Amino acid sequence: MSTASAIQRQQAIEELQSKEYDLLVIGGGITGCGIALDAVARGLSVALVEMQDFAAGTSSRSTKLVHGGLRYLKQFEIKEVADLGKERAIVYENGPHVTTPIWMLLPFHKGGTFGKFSTNIGLRVYDFLAGVKRSERRYMLNAAKTIEKEPLVKAEELRGGGVYVEYRTDDARLTIEVAKAAIEKGAILINYTKAESFLYNDQEKINGIVAHDLIAQNTFNIHAKKVVNAAGPWVDDVRDIEGKENGKHLILSKGVHIVFDESKFPLHQAVYFDTPDGRMVFAIPRDGKTYVGTTDTFYQGDAREMDIQQEDRDYMMKAIHYMFPKVHVTDEDIESSWAGVRPLIHEDGKNPSEISRKDEVWESSSGLVTIAGGKLTGYRKMAETVLNKITQDLEQQFGITSTPCKTKHMRISGGEIGGSQNLHAFVSKRTKMGIDMGLSEAEAKHLAHHYGSNVDIVFEYAKEKHAILPQSLYVQLLYGIHHEMVVHPNDFIIRRTAYMFFNIALVKKYKDAVIDEMAKQLNWSTEQREQYEKDLNTEITRATTAL
Repeated sequence: MSTASAIQRQQAIEELQSKEYDLLVIGGGITGCGIALDAVARGLSVALVEMQDFAAGTSSRSTKLVHGGLRYLKQFEIKEVADLGKERAIVYENGPHVTTPIWMLLPFHKGGTFGKFSTNIGLRVYDFLAGVKRSERRYMLNAAKTIEKEPLVKAEELRGGGVYVEYRTDDARLTIEVAKAAIEKGAILINYTKAESFLYNDQEKINGIVAHDLIAQNTFNIHAKKVVNAAGPWVDDVRDIEGKENGKHLILSKGVHIVFDESKFPLHQAVYFDTPDGRMVFAIPRDGKTYVGTTDTFYQGDAREMDIQQEDRDYMMKAIHYMFPKVHVTDEDIESSWAGVRPLIHEDGKNPSEISRKDEVWESSSGLVTIAGGKLTGYRKMAETVLNKITQDLEQQFGITSTPCKTKHMRISGGEIGGSQNLHAFVSKRTKMGIDMGLSEAEAKHLAHHYGSNVDIVFEYAKEKHAILPQSLYVQLLYGIHHEMVVHPNDFIIRRTAYMFFNIALVKKYKDAVIDEMAKQLNWSTEQREQYEKDLNTEITRATTAL
């Protein structure tokens, strides 16, 4: 029984032990979930384990853009730009409720990274390589029109700007919608379950794992014909379990983002801009906030326990004051922040910004397939590459046949709204439905955008009332527990709703009521409740400590 209900977690664990799967995926970020969806769509039996929550690593800590990698043109990674650019449109069409086209301004100043000629040519080439549709092709502005487009941009020595389309996303929601799509097609996915060791057959080939359920604190075996390591920043940790062979290894790059209320940083137009050291940074308006990022520095340490340092904030503040001199924000104005790592494949002598984001796939002598590198935007194509290899192996070694990749035109969960062109009409209709259920217009519209075609299920919970929680928050919590595997308060507050980053006041006001309701729904012990409350408070402190 495939389920995305946290209430039925034990049934999922029992099913994981019930048979040998064609494929077992280790890692529940966007890469692993994308592989699970592609595999089950091809007709394979699929299991996936994630030691934290889905998207808890890199896939909830990005710049939240499905973008084509404009900066890769500077490094002449033409194929990378072409592939990523084309994938943007596919990701958008398959899940328009979690991905939104936005116009991005690229201002250029005297002596900056881009000039008028290079911007014009670069964006033209970018549009061509990415196959951008006519209505979204770039256009150029003079200095006066650039300031008119975004008055906060530095006017001194401004030469003009280019405007082009990028796609803003909710990275964690994109991941959970892909995971749910895989579950809906029959895959078994479970969070808070760690691969502790490998199982081997008589030929010393990997044929499963010993899994540790971090909630119930017990172990069980999962058997599979093929195992793929898609653990993101923890790829090398998984390889260490089998005794990592020499060769490629990861290096982690830390990225930091900081969030301001629009009253402090009233940005109206997304901007991709130069920093004083020549790097490029994004400033993006979202839901009444403006967020800015990202840094790019080598990181050593536990990616699960990553704090933002003063030097990170100083770097971002310097970048903001350099490009937006009218914006007088200080550390005290930072409402929230997040830090994450990019798992890059090590290249000698290169700094983080220079290392390629290309993905690579390789297989160990014992049969563990590993995929590393890559970007959020390319998750579907990465999965296709991995599955093309694995399906060939399954056919040769076990006689298992499967269909070719089907995900190019496959809607993810929540994406069944009649295509991107029907998004506005869909949201309008569901907003009226939500109002009829007792929600405000703003609440109903937010939920329709947030959950797409699954909002009808979310609205069903509006029939129930909570003594403390606002109706909109309550229905999301119930839906999260019963349909999105919300096990921990952080799952809900950070990754299913992003309120930790973009509505921290709401989090602080209602966190206790959320914990109380989850304790009741999930039958927590006193010890579990105390631990989860402590974990949530730790993340709130991590997100909001400015000094």
